[in-house]
Amino acid sequence: MIDSVSISPKGGTFVELRQLRYFATVAEELHFGRAAARLHISQPPLSVQIKRLEDELGVTLLHRSTRHVELTAAGAELAARLRTALPELDASFVDLQEMQAGQRGRLTVGFVSSANYTMLPAAVRLFRERRPHVRLDLQPLTSAEQLDALLSGSIDLGIVRDAAPTDTFDFRDLLAERLVACVPSGHPIAAQSSVRPAELARLPMITFPRSLMPGYVDQIRSLLGESAHHLHITQQVIHQETALSFVAAGVGFTVLPESVTRLQPGSITAVAIAGSPQTRLSTVTVPGRDAPAAAAFLACLDETLQPETERPQEPPEAQV
Repeated sequence: MIDSVSISPKGGTFVELRQLRYFATVAEELHFGRAAARLHISQPPLSVQIKRLEDELGVTLLHRSTRHVELTAAGAELAARLRTALPELDASFVDLQEMQAGQRGRLTVGFVSSANYTMLPAAVRLFRERRPHVRLDLQPLTSAEQLDALLSGSIDLGIVRDAAPTDTFDFRDLLAERLVACVPSGHPIAAQSSVRPAELARLPMITFPRSLMPGYVDQIRSLLGESAHHLHITQQVIHQETALSFVAAGVGFTVLPESVTRLQPGSITAVAIAGSPQTRLSTVTVPGRDAPAAAAFLACLDETLQPETERPQEPPEAQV
């Protein structure tokens, strides 16, 4: 319970929330001794605080005698209002404290679509179990879109792929996985255990816009080396699902994270790339940004990437 808040009505008058609580208790008991006992203080300090409240307000709240305490009209009005106002204030203070602790409020998370095939669904379920009073908004965005959204404040946390570190953001690696070449199942390369980048460079390719996925596109270009300057790009897409549909249609091949094999149709084969090049998912935040629930969401992401036997169990009280 918070008692030390000062309230300043018009005219520069200052009263303490504690004084209002004291008065509300006296108004209920109509007896200073009983009120003092309920408040766990002695009677003289209680009388002093009520007198100070009256002096600050410039209003007589109580008629006192040696044997009798009676509310004035102003006192009865204030007591009636405090019966509603004090519980609402207490509830507001609890809400604010829970927001500061990341137990209440709102968290907006951006994510690249490929995070859906790894840790994101399990992390979202875990977070919603542990933070039921936090509204979690999920926004599917490309890596570049997430960085812009972080700067504008429209998201609190991002999950990006192969983003280049900068001083503007805090990056933290979540998951590294192999890149694979996705080809139609009837293609000769589909029968190989692995494919060399030079072989891929001779094939028609489905790729992604660098303006939206600069790190990922640069990773693929680096993989293909000098051959990247002479690619035959047949289609440029934004979503991995769209890339796979074009591969299935025979438009060309594409390079995707290995986790994509969880949703690839039978008409597509994922082939390992020689040298086992990797791609990484990272979280990204703005340094100093006040988003208390973000830390809890990051913890959920970390836990879902651990073997189940190694996952820490959050205490029951933190799950409420």
